[in-house]
Amino acid sequence: MPDSLRQTLLSIRDLLATVGPFVLLALALLVPAYYVLDPTPPKKVVLATGAEQGAYHAFGKRYQAILKTYGVQVELRNTQGAAENLALLRDPSSEVQIAFVQGGADELPQDTDADEDEPSLVSLGSMFFEPVWLFYREDAAQRLLKSDTLTRISQLGGWKLNIGAPGSGVPNLMKKLLEANHMEPTQITLLEQPQTPAVMALLGAESDALVFASAPEAQMVQMLLQTPGVKLFDFAQAEAYSRRFPFMSPVTLPRGVVDLAGNLPPQDVRLVAPTATLVAREDTHPALIQLFVQAAQQVHGGAGWFQRKGEFPTALNTERPLANEAQRFFQSGVPLLQRYLPFWLANLVDRMWPVLVTIVAVLLPLSRMLPPLYQFRIRSRVFRWYEQLRQIEGAIGRKPSTELLAELDALDGKVGQITVPLAYTDELYALRSYIDLVRTRLNGAETANAAPTPVGARSATHTPT
Repeated sequence: MPDSLRQTLLSIRDLLATVGPFVLLALALLVPAYYVLDPTPPKKVVLATGAEQGAYHAFGKRYQAILKTYGVQVELRNTQGAAENLALLRDPSSEVQIAFVQGGADELPQDTDADEDEPSLVSLGSMFFEPVWLFYREDAAQRLLKSDTLTRISQLGGWKLNIGAPGSGVPNLMKKLLEANHMEPTQITLLEQPQTPAVMALLGAESDALVFASAPEAQMVQMLLQTPGVKLFDFAQAEAYSRRFPFMSPVTLPRGVVDLAGNLPPQDVRLVAPTATLVAREDTHPALIQLFVQAAQQVHGGAGWFQRKGEFPTALNTERPLANEAQRFFQSGVPLLQRYLPFWLANLVDRMWPVLVTIVAVLLPLSRMLPPLYQFRIRSRVFRWYEQLRQIEGAIGRKPSTELLAELDALDGKVGQITVPLAYTDELYALRSYIDLVRTRLNGAETANAAPTPVGARSATHTPT
C-alpha cells in the first residue's frame, strides 16, 4: 500500500475513533425521540366518500392521485353519504380516519357529550358548497298545485318526496327544513332510496320529487338540470334559511351556467347550500392532515358554479373545531421548509426540530472536547514509547551496554513503523532524535568500558600485602 494512502486511511481511522462515541451518543438521543414523536405519516389512510356516482367519490379519486405522489395510499370507502361517514368516524373499530361530511347532516347536536370510547372529531375546513337540489316533475306540480311551479316547501303536502337513503346527510337535513316550515312527516310520503334508484323513480313518475345535496360536478345533477319536464326548485327564501341555519349559505345558480348556448337555466335560481367539510379523527397524524389540506387547495381552490377562485378551502362555516395543522395552513400557507425541500425531509425537520435543538444544546459543549481528544490520540501514539526509552536510559551502567543497545534497536524499529498526520511529524522526529541521543550515550559508555587500563593506574590502585 502506498505510504500516502496508508497515512490517509490511518488519519480517517483516528478521526472516526474520536468522533464515533460522539455520534453514537447523538443517535442514542435521537432514535428514541424519533420513535416517540413518530414524525413520518402512515403510508395508508382510509377516506370515506359517498355513492360511487356522487361528487364525494369523484373528489376522493383526486385526493387519491395527489397523495400517491407523496407515497401515501388513500383507500376510498364508498358509503351512503355524510351521516354514515360520521358514524364510521365515531366507531372506534372502524378504519376510517377522514371523511367528507355535509353541513347539517349530524343527527346529534354539536354540544352533545360524546361517549368515552368515541374518537373526538376535528375539521380540516370547508371545502365547497353543497347545494340542496330539489328536483320535481312539472306534471306533478300541475296535478297537486294546479301550477307548474313549486314556490315553497310548505306546498309539498301530499307529494311523494324521495329524501335519499338512510346514511346520507339529506334525510336529517330535509327533516330540519320540513320542521322549519311547520310540516309533519306524515303530511308527505317520504321515500328513502339511494341516489340512482331515486332518479330512476323520478323519471319513471314513481315519485313526484327528489332532493339531494351535492356539488354541481355530480353526474345526476348535470343530467337532471338538462332533463325536459324536470324543474329545479327556486329557494326564494334562501336568505332566511341561512339565518335560521348557520351551516347554510345562500347561493345562486347563474343563468346559462349549465349551457350557455341553450340558456340553461333560463333565469337565476336561488339555492341554499351547506358547506361540505373534511372531518378527521383528532388522533390522525398531523402530517396527513397537512397533506390533505394542501391537496384540498388543489382540488377545491379553483372557480366553480358557486365560488370564485381561491374562495375554498376555508376555515369558515365549520361545525367542529379546526385541526391545529389546518389552522396553521390557513394562517400561513404551505410550511416554509416544504417550499424548498422534499416533503419527507421538510416534515421530518418540522416535527423533530424541538428535539434537534435540545440535542444540539446538549452536544455542543461536548463537541469542544473532540479536538483535544483527537490530539491526545495521535500524540499518545508517539509518547507511549518514551517510557521504554527512559527505562533503557536509566539502565545505563547497570546493565551491559550490548543488551541495552539491542533493546534500543528494537524500540527504534517499532518507532519507525509509526504513522502520524503531517501536523504531528515533529513529535515523531523528536522521539527519534532522543533515541539517537541515548544510542550515542550507550556507544560512549561501551567504548569507555572497552578501553585498556593504564599500568600506572593499576599500580596506584594496588595494595601490597
